[in-house]
Formats: sequence, C-alpha cells, structure tokens
Amino acid sequence: MRTSIEREPTVDTAAAATIAAMRSQEFARLDADRHVYVDFTGGGLYAQSQVDRHAELLRTGIFGNPHSLSPASTHASELVERARRRIHDYFRADPDEYVAIFTANASHALKLVGEAYPFTANDRFLLTFDNHNSVNGIREFARTHCAPTTYVPLGPELRIEDEALERELAARPSGSNSLFAYPAQSNFSGVQHPLEFIERSQQAGWDVFLDAAAFAPSNRLDLSRWHPEFVSLSFYKMFGYPTGIGALIAKRTALAKLHRPWFAGGTISVASVQADRFLFAEGAAAFEDGTLDYLGIPAIEFGFDVLERVGIEHVHDHVSVLTERALAGLSALRHANGAPVLRIFGPATTERRGGTIAFNFYRADGSLVDHRQVEANAAAQRISLRTGCFCNPGAGETALRLSRGEIERCFPTDALGGGFEPFRQCIDPTKGTGAVRVSFGLASNTPDVDAVLAFARTMVDR
Repeated sequence: MRTSIEREPTVDTAAAATIAAMRSQEFARLDADRHVYVDFTGGGLYAQSQVDRHAELLRTGIFGNPHSLSPASTHASELVERARRRIHDYFRADPDEYVAIFTANASHALKLVGEAYPFTANDRFLLTFDNHNSVNGIREFARTHCAPTTYVPLGPELRIEDEALERELAARPSGSNSLFAYPAQSNFSGVQHPLEFIERSQQAGWDVFLDAAAFAPSNRLDLSRWHPEFVSLSFYKMFGYPTGIGALIAKRTALAKLHRPWFAGGTISVASVQADRFLFAEGAAAFEDGTLDYLGIPAIEFGFDVLERVGIEHVHDHVSVLTERALAGLSALRHANGAPVLRIFGPATTERRGGTIAFNFYRADGSLVDHRQVEANAAAQRISLRTGCFCNPGAGETALRLSRGEIERCFPTDALGGGFEPFRQCIDPTKGTGAVRVSFGLASNTPDVDAVLAFARTMVDR
C-alpha cells in the first residue's frame, strides 16, 4: 500500500521531453566528459543556466553587507529576502506559521536546534536507527542536559518498526519538552519513512524535526499539509549550486521555545558591554549568525527555477522510473553457480522508496567484495558513485548485521591507536564496514542506469 508520502510514478511525455532536452543542454558536460554521475544523494548537479544567471547577476550588480541602509546593502537585502520568500512559496510554508532561516547546510540547521532545544533531565530525545550523523549528534546536547536519548530500531527492508515507535511516543514524560527526529528519506537505503509520523508524534506531545535533505531533491514536501516543528535541508543536494547554503524551516511557536547559548553579530537588536545585556533580534535574524552569504543566497532562486521548469512531481516520476530499472537489473544478476552477485539493502522495489540504492557485491563463493575496491574500479570507468556508511551508522550497522557487542569490542580506543583502520580490521570481514551506493536525480538518464548495470556485470564470476 502506498502512503501519502509518495505518488504512483507515471510517464508524462511532455515532461520527459523537457528532461531529455535539459540533459543535452543544461548538463551537456556529462556526456562531453563521458561521465556517469550517480551520486545525487551526495550532491546534486547544477544546470548551466544557474551558473550563467548567477554570473550575470554578480557581473552587473553592486552588493554590500546587508546590515546597512546603503544602496548596495539594500540591494543585497532585497535579494536575500526574495530568496527567503521563494523558499516559503516552494515548500508551501505559510509565513505566519513558518520562518525560513538560512544556514550553512542541513547539518548546521540541525545544530541550531540541538544546541538551543530546552532539554532537561525530565525531557527526552527520540530518534531512529536510520539517521544522518548530524541528527545523531543532537544526542550530545541532550546528554549535556541529562536528557535520555532513545533509538527506534529498524525492521524488514530497513523501515522503522512501527510498534516500537508507538511505544516510545507513548512514553513521553508528562509536561516535558521532548524532541523526535527522523529522515523523510534515508540517505543510506532510500527508504521513505511515512510523513504520517509527524502528526502521530505531535498528537503524543512531541516536537518533530524532519530531516528532508535526501527527500527534497526529488519529492514534494508540502508544509501546508505536513506541519513538523523543524525541517532541515541543503540546497546543493536539491540543485547542485550554491554549496554552503541550507535552511532551517521552523515554526514560529517552536522557535520561541529555543534558548540560544550565545549571540553573535547580526543576531541581536541591541547589546551592551557595560550593562552586560543583550536582546535577540526577531524571527530568522536571531539564528543567522554573522553576515549571511548575501552573494550566494540569490542563486537559490535560479536553482528553484530549474526544478520548477519540469515540476518536482515529474522529477519524482523520472527518478522512480530509473530506480525501478536499476533495481530490476541489479536484482537479476547471478554468478554461474546461481549465487546472487549482490545484496540490496532495503526495498527491492520502488514502493515507499526514493532513488537511492545501497548494496554490496559478493563473489560466487559468497565472500564479500570490499566496497573500497568497488569504488576504485568504478572510478576507473568514469563512474562517480559513493561507498562507505554515508554518515548513517545506525542504518549501516543494521544492514551489515553488526551487533552491539561486536561494535563495542572493535570500537577504536587509544590502545588501538585510534582512527578507522583498526576498527575495520577488527570487524568480521564477511560483514564489512560499508556498502556501495548509487543514486539518481534530475540529470540522470537511462544510459546512466545501463552503465551502472554494465559495471555490475563485470562483477559476475563466469
């Protein structure tokens, strides 16, 4: 059964023609370089028009630090606020309900909330095994304030165990400030976790932090329908450029609960050295430390223009069709003795999943092919994919079936010299310490998928 997080993919001929034209025009450098790029979860690719339009803006404009009323500063401020309004419009976030705060990336957005959330010993931080390390890191802020952290495990196909989640949601201490964080889409497996969790959690009294970094590039996040307290995202993952700019989209009521541990230039309306006092600015400004990237932020609009030239729903369908082709081809591979060539972590179909596929190769005798060797072989064929655990240790540990005891026994210590290599050598080599990941986006096409499948076939023992 499909949940409201997804749509049944369809092929719209007009949209398909537009996407094909964009591949040959906006992303012509891929074919010119004979490059197969399948790392869209790691970072999107920018269209040529984004760079051209931004260059023209910089070439012809005069912009100054926004913290002034000079003509140059006013011009910069107008473009920054226009980009902020575009974020509200794109995500259908009512400005009376939500504030769009510019950050360095999704990780920075998560940190802003983690360091300022009013955790106490009576509060809880709840998250899932499937989370990026930037979400996991919030547990350190919770620990500082003696608030316990609980992880909800993953079940079949690396999906969140629904019954376990319900138990934890019901266990919220009465009257507490408690935060539940989860990804709309896994950056490890591509699993799409139900957006229905938002309302269910809120009804149980939780604040919800939705990590949309892997979800937003090819899916519609409609904040007029779903109302999490906090949303984190990075624009380079959505449309490749600019890097170094993300956003925290937060409810105004949720921001009012936060207590920032410091203030900085740009975040206050007044501060005094002699009186030893300060007052935070209102709204987004209170969380935008220092000087914004006022030259980079206007480029966000050009990225949104690229997505909306096609329509995010059509991008979703395009990515789903390519993912289905890749899943079918990879799943069918067999060695001469009938053994599977690879194991896919997560769903084997496109139901409730995005365009990210994680897997490992195995030899005909069942032994694991080290993911680092796979990456090297792919690079030699001009294929850009990604390997490792993708900053998502919980999903990786579950997928690779690593036990807590094994991890604790092998975890680096001063005695082992520290670092990752001793840990890797300690782990059972039949399990490994990472996986191979391919992921598709707007600029992907069928030949890219076929190139991945051709590469996978080189792993077949004949």
